[in-house]
Amino acid sequence: MATMTQRTFAELESGLDEVRRSPSDNGVVRLIVRRPGPGDREVIESAEMDVDAGLVGDTWVRRGSKTTADGTSDRRAQLTLMNARTAALIAGPIEEWAAAGDQLYVDFDLGEACLPAGTRLVVGAAVLEVSSVPHTGCAKFSGRFGVDALRFVSTPDGRAMRLRGMNATVVRSGSVRVGDRIRVSSTG
Repeated sequence: MATMTQRTFAELESGLDEVRRSPSDNGVVRLIVRRPGPGDREVIESAEMDVDAGLVGDTWVRRGSKTTADGTSDRRAQLTLMNARTAALIAGPIEEWAAAGDQLYVDFDLGEACLPAGTRLVVGAAVLEVSSVPHTGCAKFSGRFGVDALRFVSTPDGRAMRLRGMNATVVRSGSVRVGDRIRVSSTG
């Protein structure tokens, strides 16, 4: 993937109030991205979420994880969600969001105060559970969006607001479409 527009820390910080205005009770799915292979991104209008496979057709299962003893996929990081306002702030137009590497981009407050670990979310026909495993920035994220973007999402406020995104687990299989609502079902 090509290097995206890289905003300064000050530019990113100036957009934080817009991110803070994200709804906490009735959000919407803005973008769905499937990762069919390493570095590949496929923007899709709808996806099947599966308890065992995560987002069907995504590489999550095949990739495995460095965090599990046997190298198998970590269910606690089965699916990643990113706040759409944060994605717009960091990446710019919606056509650039997929480079962040997340699967669901939602106009919804993903902060820890709103969604503690264990919180269940209804997204379309699927139910997801917020993971206790943090979703942090990496060298790929920094390479695409710049060191200031990585620094921005890694501040104490950035971590509390989950600006880099949030890990989740599928607890009830179902389909999700762009435009579907996202809401809290139960708090963890």
